[in-house]
Amino acid sequence: MANAPILPDRRRVVIVGGGAIGSSIAYHLAAHPRFAGGVTVVERDPTYARAASALSASSIRQQFSTPLNIALSQAGLAFLGEAGRLLAVDGEGPALGLRTPGYLFLATAAGRDALIENHAVQRAAGAEVALLDPAALAARFSWLSTGGVVAGVLGLKGEGWFDGPALLAAFRRRARSLGVTYVARDAVGFERAGAAVRGVCLSDGGVLPCDVAVNAAGPWSARVAGWLGIDLPVRARRRMVFVLACRDTLPGCPLVVDPTGVWFRPEGAGFICGRSPDEGEPDPDEPPLEVDEAEFTERMWPVLADRVPAFEAVKITGSWAGYYELNLFDGNAVVGPHPDFPNFLFATGFSGHGIQHAPGIGRGVAELIATGGYTTLDLSPLDFRRIPEGRRLVERNIV
Repeated sequence: MANAPILPDRRRVVIVGGGAIGSSIAYHLAAHPRFAGGVTVVERDPTYARAASALSASSIRQQFSTPLNIALSQAGLAFLGEAGRLLAVDGEGPALGLRTPGYLFLATAAGRDALIENHAVQRAAGAEVALLDPAALAARFSWLSTGGVVAGVLGLKGEGWFDGPALLAAFRRRARSLGVTYVARDAVGFERAGAAVRGVCLSDGGVLPCDVAVNAAGPWSARVAGWLGIDLPVRARRRMVFVLACRDTLPGCPLVVDPTGVWFRPEGAGFICGRSPDEGEPDPDEPPLEVDEAEFTERMWPVLADRVPAFEAVKITGSWAGYYELNLFDGNAVVGPHPDFPNFLFATGFSGHGIQHAPGIGRGVAELIATGGYTTLDLSPLDFRRIPEGRRLVERNIV
């Protein structure tokens, strides 16, 4: 397994960003048997009102197009299964409400080849997924219209959704029980000594000395990287989620991803839905986190009603908007040290799948800091160096 460079001094670690990724790193590092230093997490908003983690649809799937993302999802699923024990404080573990009805990706003729190629990658990585033709889809899901669909891939095991905010709260609570300090301030810059980051500057004028700094600032991580003159192609992209009431039930409904990019899944007594923008569609940086109901009525509802006739009569009962930290380079995370600043680490750019990959990423970054290398899952393909070198690790399945 390829290892990252050994970090010379790991006594004081400061993590910028206390969402699911930052708090997972903090927990895994504090729990690592070879780490004996101190961990501080800088989180400007402890209410997490705008945090991507708190506003996520909190789903988990193995239907990715890259083996590493599949492995990260498998690590996340294994962790969720043990979270009640691993994240327990004073004998009380979190209730994460994990459900695993699967994901169903649908394809038209234009997307059939990519779907089949992805299915082969997933099967090779050990994912239990089934390639279904329209007749098999109709037989399994009587409520689904297969018009225009030539194939679908259904996750048979280890895919579904869970309580993401509860996972974030559990990471944070367990990390603090292990001695991690959370500082409710804005980070505004770095102190440097040559190529080393020596402190994180705070909005109140204070400085947190550090031997390792971690950029886990999510949608705002490009701003943090910019303090060192680094051009990080990660941008905040708004995604809206609508809560729907429907008179009919859809037996066995998984999370369904339509070929248009519209998705839906059960949530409580109703459903939630969202949409990934079409390629080339305007997608501005960091727009206000406001919900535009026309996004549903004009772009989603016609697709939903065409795919599921019962959705012709749905009613919006709620909605919210959150940010994806979209990596414009290749849709994959950026993890590990910067080549010019060896003690400055990235853990960002997850492009919508950060909450499900938080356990595996947190474990890997903790290993890197504590031991100088990745010891369980090699995250080196996500290294920053691929960006200036033009080596794209493209993830096809961005939802």
